[in-house]
Amino acid sequence: MNADIGFMLMCSALVFIMTPGLACFYGGLVRKKNTVNTMMTSIFIIGTGIVMWVLFGYSLSFAPSDNGIIGDFSWLGLNGVSLEEGYTDGASIPNMVFCIFQMMFAIITPALITGSVAGRMKFKSLFLFIILWSIVVYYPLAHMVWAQGGILGPDGIGALDFAGGDVVHISSGVSALVLCKLLGKRRDYDHAAYRLHNIPTVMIGASLLMFGWFGFNAGSALSANGQAVHAFMTTAASAGAALLSWMVCDIIKNDKPTLIGACTGIVAGLVGITPSAGFVPVWAAVIIGLTTSPICFIMISYGKKKFGFDDALDAFSCHGTGGIWGGLMTGIFAQASIGGKDGAVFGNWSQFGAQVLGIVITAAVAVAGTLLCYGLTRLAVGKLRVEAKDELIGLDISQHGETAYPSFNGLE
Repeated sequence: MNADIGFMLMCSALVFIMTPGLACFYGGLVRKKNTVNTMMTSIFIIGTGIVMWVLFGYSLSFAPSDNGIIGDFSWLGLNGVSLEEGYTDGASIPNMVFCIFQMMFAIITPALITGSVAGRMKFKSLFLFIILWSIVVYYPLAHMVWAQGGILGPDGIGALDFAGGDVVHISSGVSALVLCKLLGKRRDYDHAAYRLHNIPTVMIGASLLMFGWFGFNAGSALSANGQAVHAFMTTAASAGAALLSWMVCDIIKNDKPTLIGACTGIVAGLVGITPSAGFVPVWAAVIIGLTTSPICFIMISYGKKKFGFDDALDAFSCHGTGGIWGGLMTGIFAQASIGGKDGAVFGNWSQFGAQVLGIVITAAVAVAGTLLCYGLTRLAVGKLRVEAKDELIGLDISQHGETAYPSFNGLE
């Protein structure tokens, strides 16, 4: 048990580092004038996410309930969360350790949304929106998929989600799409003239994300066991394959491989394997990685223009699209000898149907929840978007009164 506790605390720390990693990844992708704001939209969630989780988030997400949708208030302030007894009977880690691990997921998930609205949303509006979204969308989905008695998980329709395909990536990605459509396109955005301001920062961020993702996926085995080892390897295999296939996409479209593309490919592969890391064979993880990158690449390169949405940092195009694809692939390649259930390749097409239903319900919750949170935020603080002049000078100055590079005076 002590070995499992140590393993899970280490994995929790790895998942935590993903949020600063995301701040670097997103921060390098925007223009200089929006660097501080973009990174701040990830960092502030460390504070709000932890405090909310301790006060009521864990209780709403995982406390026992009879409705299968959201927990009760029995664990408010973590009262009654045991340091010895497991969350479930037979668990090898105490409930408090499980709480710590899940807290890190509750921090990074809403942070993913912020990339879609980079450069145009008031900070106070985003601050309130994220708080509301965590309550309205994330906590219920965590309960529905992962909690005992959840209507989407093993006690419900039986959808498989090892580490967050539905709960993390599809929920945040679909919400990102809805939010960026509600806000509208950036005023001064010209795709042909747009230049990322710091590619090395993007590379550092992607590396930190991959580093943390090993804890994200392997830790979801909730024990230092063979399934954790398997999830570690499938995570590496998918990320590596996706990096290579994104490079191929870059070469086909632009004749040259790019560092930004390689970094984005890593993230796409990690997203694609997340729902299935502890369920599918390693060879299937390679297939998932190889196919996730082209799908996300097409959405980023052509889908955004075709469907007319300004997903600034590709939160939906990567996390939403990749999460949906990964969820479907779970229903195809899951193998009972690894994770307890077979997918379509091994003769169980009903599992694929469960995956589709889980994805549809998750997307519906995300859409409805985002619309509700948007409306409540607008009632509370007024217009969510910054004024045109503030968008022109950049959100670093208009929202925070500081710049990422004090010696630099330009707006780009």
